[in-house]
Amino acid sequence: MRHSERRHDIVLSGAVERVFPLFTPAGEKAWMEGWDPQFINPASGETCEGMVFRTGQGDETTLWACVDWQPEAHRVRYARVTPASRFTFVEVTCRALDDKRTEARIIYSLTALSPVGDAYLQGLTRATFTRMIEEWRGAIDRFLAAMTR
Repeated sequence: MRHSERRHDIVLSGAVERVFPLFTPAGEKAWMEGWDPQFINPASGETCEGMVFRTGQGDETTLWACVDWQPEAHRVRYARVTPASRFTFVEVTCRALDDKRTEARIIYSLTALSPVGDAYLQGLTRATFTRMIEEWRGAIDRFLAAMTR
């Protein structure tokens, strides 16, 4: 089985206090098309250490848990398992560059659980990961711009 780590930093057009909450499961619904987490605990969807939620369906059903929640440090870490494929840690750390710009560092640490997971990791090249996170940047910046109008 393969293991891989991918990371990419993006600069977002908003204050860190506005940007960081967009990396919570409920916050992501505002800018990520098709993102529809099913909150298991707490049912309210409030982000907290130990929260559990589900995304996807079929072989891509993924169970998530928040394993490290440090809102004062603008840092969150999730563990997620797609049982038919892979186990992943997702970490997001935000830091203010100034009062209107935030740098977000996104790190995925992935371990394949099956040949399907191996194939997924092989396809998640640095270029593919960078493109995915840059798409996030565009979607978040469009959302932030719409909120300031």
